[in-house]
Amino acid sequence: MNKPLYTFEDIQNLEFPPVIVYAVPVMVALTIIEWFLRRREYIHELEEAAAALGYPMGNAPTLSNAGFNPFTYTRNRNLYAESLKSFLADNAGSSRAEKHNYDIKDGLAAAGVGIGNLISTALVKAATFGIILFFYNLSPLYIPTTWWSFILCFIVVDFCRYWAHRVSHEQRFWWATHVTHHSSEQYNFTVSFRLSWTQHIKVIFFIPAALLGFDPFVFFICMQIGVLYQFWIHTELIDRMWAPIEFIFVTPSHHRVHHATEEKYLDKNYGSSLIIWDRMFGTFCPEEETPNYGILKPVNSYNPIKLVFHEHVDMIKDMKTYRHPKAWWRILFHGPGLTLDKERHYGFYKYKDGQGPQSGNDTSGEAVERKNPRNVVV
Repeated sequence: MNKPLYTFEDIQNLEFPPVIVYAVPVMVALTIIEWFLRRREYIHELEEAAAALGYPMGNAPTLSNAGFNPFTYTRNRNLYAESLKSFLADNAGSSRAEKHNYDIKDGLAAAGVGIGNLISTALVKAATFGIILFFYNLSPLYIPTTWWSFILCFIVVDFCRYWAHRVSHEQRFWWATHVTHHSSEQYNFTVSFRLSWTQHIKVIFFIPAALLGFDPFVFFICMQIGVLYQFWIHTELIDRMWAPIEFIFVTPSHHRVHHATEEKYLDKNYGSSLIIWDRMFGTFCPEEETPNYGILKPVNSYNPIKLVFHEHVDMIKDMKTYRHPKAWWRILFHGPGLTLDKERHYGFYKYKDGQGPQSGNDTSGEAVERKNPRNVVV
């Protein structure tokens, strides 16, 4: 069978099903449902803790005493939650309730990042299509479009995505394109919207799939499905699943580990749809205690622009501090936790007169790469 070659215009004229566009209303609806369920669980935890300290129960707001007005009911429930929190604070009580508290500002920040990602995706769509098309046409290989080619392509793309994800945690340049996704200290569906506006450069990790000769139509459909799969695993509402599913596929339990800040959970569970890659390459870790989420150097901001670019800015500042190509290479392509000792290793380049540190200081020290992929200490 002769391999069909495509021009860019051919690809543009193909009618790709807008899978992600169709999925957006469903994703938004599920996010709202999750918020409602988490909010109910949050208030329930507050009630249990307050009741144990003697808080008079029975005055919880209901939809009927709010005149069946959902807005009035929501307002009353919020006021009720605040009164419970005040009672607990006054009586030195404690509760696990805050774990279930849904940070609305954090969710809105995620939405802002997500909208920016959609815009950036549209702006660079031609470039990403063009790169994949170029290498597809370059390769002599061709896999015809059949039902099994979709399955095979999905597996290959997921394998590429595992390595793209792993490298994004192991090299700071790529970490800057991914850290946005990890910056939330919450774990809910809105986290799946936190996709960096610069992540599209990772298209180079998918060139092997194009070289294998998968039809561009098959390739881009599988890419969209892989992205959509990521949505449902960002929740705490789903616990462990059936063992065979847990063994083969990425589940919420697996991905909670990936977003955790505990030492034993760092650099684990890179898989996107299939967890088998982590099992094969030694990066798998099961969920044990409930994780804490975020990055080791919190951004402490709801500003979408800062959430996307703060690591890029820090990287540039470090390169200005260490004005030498050897230092720049280490800053860009060593681990995000790399520590460069200014005085001992690159101190010489700090001095305008070209003189190194005073005698007695050892200038032969080596950079130390700490096991700290979410934080940068320089």
